[in-house]
Amino acid sequence: MDFEKLTTEMRRLALEAGARIMEIYGADDFEVRSKSDDSPVTEADEAADALIAAGLRAAFPDLTLVTEEQSESHSESADTFLIVDPLDGTKEFVQRRGDFTVNIAYVENGVPLRGIVYAPAKQRLFYTTADGRSVEETGPFGDTPGETHPIGVNPMPDNRGLMVVASKSHRDAATDDYIASYKTRDMTSAGSSLKFCLVATGEADLYPRLGRTMEWDTAAGDAVLRGAGGEVVRFDDHTPLAYGKPGFKNPFFIAYAPGVLLVKDPS
Repeated sequence: MDFEKLTTEMRRLALEAGARIMEIYGADDFEVRSKSDDSPVTEADEAADALIAAGLRAAFPDLTLVTEEQSESHSESADTFLIVDPLDGTKEFVQRRGDFTVNIAYVENGVPLRGIVYAPAKQRLFYTTADGRSVEETGPFGDTPGETHPIGVNPMPDNRGLMVVASKSHRDAATDDYIASYKTRDMTSAGSSLKFCLVATGEADLYPRLGRTMEWDTAAGDAVLRGAGGEVVRFDDHTPLAYGKPGFKNPFFIAYAPGVLLVKDPS
């Protein structure tokens, strides 16, 4: 893989998709429908998906492409592929809360090696560089990258008082019970893959997810977190979260700074 080209194309397409999403976000009204799994979808999801998919297919025609809005065509698992969630956090988009992201990732042998997470309403852009390190680019965002700075997880999280981030729209009692097994100093909520990025920048130490997710929900944020020195493991056995699973479905997982002392399921 030409990682220089991959980084350039992922950044370009994420920004273009973000601009299209914000056009629709700024409209007085937009249509919201329900998919077969009862999750919401808007014209912004579909427009961003079409834009990104066309760009990636043109740039990398020999790579398998998996996208959320074309998920019904993805019946088999894969080893090496591009994976896209064109608008992660549709509920946040519909409620105009701003915590939504564009996500593109490259997976090789089950590992998300490169990824980009763009939150257009918050003007935050996180991605892995060609050499695999994670950075945040500060806006305004143009055709060529602006100022970037390396990001990294909290190197010495205080297990007597962790900063925890949890889902804004998918919080439940099981998640609260698990968080209660740690000593926390504070907790924040965030939507979409921004939760991975908050751990990647050291703004949070721990993000547990005890709920349904798909690989396109997590791959880009996972790549950014790994490139920042973090880890993402299965909730049940604390082994690394792998990609290319049948149906692209994730188990429960934990994203964290490695200095956090993980606890077993208290139930």
